[in-house]
Amino acid sequence: MVSSDSKNQNEDVFKEIFKRGSRTYFNSSIFFPKSVRRDVFILYGFVRVADDFVDVVPQKKEEFLSFCESYRTALSGEKVDDIIIDSFVDLMRRKDFDPQWVEDFLYAMELDLTKKNYNRLEETLEYIHGSAEVIGLFMAKILDLPKESYFAAERLGRAMQYINFIRDIKEDIKYGRRYLPLFDFNLNSLKKEETVQKKAEFKKFINTQIDYYFKWQQEAESGFKYIPKRYLIPIKTASDMYNWTALKIKDNPFIIYEEKVKPSKIKIFTNVLKNTFWSGVKANE
Repeated sequence: MVSSDSKNQNEDVFKEIFKRGSRTYFNSSIFFPKSVRRDVFILYGFVRVADDFVDVVPQKKEEFLSFCESYRTALSGEKVDDIIIDSFVDLMRRKDFDPQWVEDFLYAMELDLTKKNYNRLEETLEYIHGSAEVIGLFMAKILDLPKESYFAAERLGRAMQYINFIRDIKEDIKYGRRYLPLFDFNLNSLKKEETVQKKAEFKKFINTQIDYYFKWQQEAESGFKYIPKRYLIPIKTASDMYNWTALKIKDNPFIIYEEKVKPSKIKIFTNVLKNTFWSGVKANE
């Protein structure tokens, strides 16, 4: 039997990984009830560690492949003495995750080792399915939502990932990547030296991408009716913060070259209070 001290230490590991990786997700997720919050931390610990292997210069290909092998070993029933993997596989079994969702996620992460540019929206959406839509499905399982919610859960993952792509254009250039297709625009790249020479075209490009986001976000919000009120506060807060990010970039597309647009902790917590009042329940820490 695992002691309560050991459980708390393990939760601190997941918490630190999550906190380091995503301010908006983390500061929203702490308002889930404690039991749900721990499962969310385990999920994001797993996906963040995998992502960190490929989102670094130079990339850690061998470590990533070893991580994948260890996951599959743990899935077969063997302990691999890796708290991140063993805890995730335990969560996977408890919440009945579809193993294909995990494979789709790992496939998307592996694409980051080889694929640099996405020239058609279909290619981008294939990547997003593994990197984000399945995360929405994992969350739906953690929250025990009905299958009717799964489409909206995927759309929420898609929408949030797309804003990340827009927000992180400058960072992805550093990695030699471009996730956003340029096929309908008079742009050869998204490097600042080109976009400042084609300001109107770049603004049109960004506005089109943000229109995609809001279309998918609207589809995602249609599924909020399936989420119990005690779980909706952190999800709606994260959703609101992504809407805020989208509007801030839409107002000034060139801000992406100046800063990484993220809401402050105060803005997130203020929004939590607003959503708590809106939902008629108190956030349970």
